[in-house]
Amino acid sequence: MSAQAFGPRFWSNPIRFCRWAARERPSYFWSCVIAGIGPIMVVTVPPIRHRLGDVDAPPIPLTYPVPTGPRKKLTGYDDDTETS
Repeated sequence: MSAQAFGPRFWSNPIRFCRWAARERPSYFWSCVIAGIGPIMVVTVPPIRHRLGDVDAPPIPLTYPVPTGPRKKLTGYDDDTETS
């Protein structure tokens, strides 16, 4: 079998290989194209979002705020569960 039976080689002629892959193996070709665009989008999309007016959401609190001062003594719950 010749090398052409499996399609053109990428490193010898990349444009011809991309044209062949887009026709013969579109799912592989487009998944590689989308995967290649991903790192570029990480760098370019956030500045564009900020220029268009989209702001980042405030961070979610990771702890509950502890109140300052002494704790209030609860009254009105006469169920005898708390002994003083």
